[in-house]
Amino acid sequence: MENDRTTTAPSRLRAGFVGAGFMAEVHSRAARAAGADIAGIASSSRTSADRAKDRLGVQQAYDSVQDLVEDDAIDVIHICTPNGTHYGLAEAALKAGKHVVCEKPLATNVQDATELVELAAKAGTVATVPFVYRFHPMIREARERIASGQTGRISAIQGSYLQDWLLSREDDNWRVDATLGGPSRAFADIGSHLCDLVEFVSGEHITKVGALSRTLFSGRTNNKDIQTEDLVAAVFATESGTVGNLLVSQVAPGRKNRLMIEIAGSEGTLQFDQEAPETLWLGKRAGSQLLVRDPEVLSPDAARLSVLPAGHPQGYQDAFNAFVADTYAAIDGDVREGLPTFQDGLRSAILTESIIKSSKGGEWVDVPNTKELEGVQQ
Repeated sequence: MENDRTTTAPSRLRAGFVGAGFMAEVHSRAARAAGADIAGIASSSRTSADRAKDRLGVQQAYDSVQDLVEDDAIDVIHICTPNGTHYGLAEAALKAGKHVVCEKPLATNVQDATELVELAAKAGTVATVPFVYRFHPMIREARERIASGQTGRISAIQGSYLQDWLLSREDDNWRVDATLGGPSRAFADIGSHLCDLVEFVSGEHITKVGALSRTLFSGRTNNKDIQTEDLVAAVFATESGTVGNLLVSQVAPGRKNRLMIEIAGSEGTLQFDQEAPETLWLGKRAGSQLLVRDPEVLSPDAARLSVLPAGHPQGYQDAFNAFVADTYAAIDGDVREGLPTFQDGLRSAILTESIIKSSKGGEWVDVPNTKELEGVQQ
């Protein structure tokens, strides 16, 4: 007998955005690709919101962030504003019962990040942080190879994240101002991505760090007293005894967005370079191989994220799209492995404070453990 019951298609998520800059553009493209309605935007002023509405194709501009957050028609809030505003905006959105996607750093200190983790758990909503480099297919392939034992016991890790957009004294940005960007700049901004990948891919947690930081210019064009760092060099150890080193710089000539991790084990070495995300270098004593992204031969998780056939390059926006799609899937009840949550944002805040403490004190610092928070937030 034919089923005569009518069914209603699930409603589309309605996404709201706070902020009108570059990251709002990236977030809105990803939300649109994930099938959401690009419903609303608020910024520092109604004029700014109106301009962004037209530029990004948003349905409605709001007079204030409060109006956006309190609108019952909005399901998920994307926070794309300067770092110092993240805590207050995320707090307001969570208290309003919204799902939240908050740019990193989640907060500029551990206390605020901890409070947001707890508030998200209490609210029972999905709350994520865009550590989007996790969503490159070849990163998932590297992670699977390590987890399955193909590289053997890990002995050493090296990584770097290098940019040059703040190379000269004339280069300036709100991030250099500690009031807006927080007490750390280079490490909190890009070193957070590097450490997230190191721990995500290796499966190991950094337990001890020794760091040095440098600020090349005491003043820039519009900022006369710079307190935040241009570069950080660090050594670290993990819980299993693995040793490693990190270099983070925003003053590295010619490096635009060079995020690299290399993990050496007893059976082989893996290297991933974000500026060449279609390949994974596999090193062996008897020779090496450059593995090219091909969903036909990759592990299931890497193949899932390979949305284009081999030979059709994927990049940063594709990774961002996958992150937002997995966030929206979690809102719909389908929590996929590897989704970075507010707890990962807290982990980043802990590592950042440990790096700051070590660089100021000139000594090794033990990194607090966050394992007791595992399972608090889905």
